[in-house]
Amino acid sequence: MPSSRAPSPKPLSGKIILVTGAGDGIGKSVSLAYARAGATVILLGRNQQKLEQVYDEIVSEQLCEPIIHPMDLASASVEDYELLGKSVKEQFGHLDGLLHNAGHLGTLGPMQYTPPETWMKIMQINVNAGFLLTRALMPALLSSSDARVLFTSSSVGRKGRAYWGAYAVSKFAVEGMMQVMADELQSISAIKVNSVNPGATRTPMRAAAYPAENPGSLPTPESLTPAYVFLMSDAAAHINGQAINIRELLEQVPSSV
Repeated sequence: MPSSRAPSPKPLSGKIILVTGAGDGIGKSVSLAYARAGATVILLGRNQQKLEQVYDEIVSEQLCEPIIHPMDLASASVEDYELLGKSVKEQFGHLDGLLHNAGHLGTLGPMQYTPPETWMKIMQINVNAGFLLTRALMPALLSSSDARVLFTSSSVGRKGRAYWGAYAVSKFAVEGMMQVMADELQSISAIKVNSVNPGATRTPMRAAAYPAENPGSLPTPESLTPAYVFLMSDAAAHINGQAINIRELLEQVPSSV
């Protein structure tokens, strides 16, 4: 687990990291944290205006200038992913980190009443997009000396729960994809692949799932960022193929990371 050595003031200095769902919630907070830790962040999301707001905030702090890449994971084609992969490789030569943060909740309820189109959309965003994006970025990831791929999971993707339907099934698939990819890559590359469960967090998705819940009782996305920074840093080079609970990891990571 976390190293006992003192953390670097800029633990991600010189790294190139792509974050999906970077315009809001955890994706926004983590993108800002990566930039503050020294990384050049590629901000990917479907809402260009929100991405531009994150861009402006990073630039206003005189951090490494980020890249904006608008993309709707629900409708992007294979060619769209491949074009992004080639662009990253040509522009930077490598990619040091990929955080699959974007996700789609859908409507909760009994699986037998889930509309097929809802099921397909959730699988497209939560599972297929993760595969297609990682596949397209693999040449850039393989060119890094110490790359990370983080898939976002959920507690309902580790133990099934009634009425979470397609979302839960999609997160079980994400866990499987992480395990297979980690096992494949561990002996042939420097890429480390893990999944992260952020837990209950004050985000729009959480509010949609639990509309009666008091959001003030939940941790903010900003409070989780030290763990996300740690997992992209050199200090986490020994962690691979793990299903990580961000809250548990956070207790072991200094807030100064």
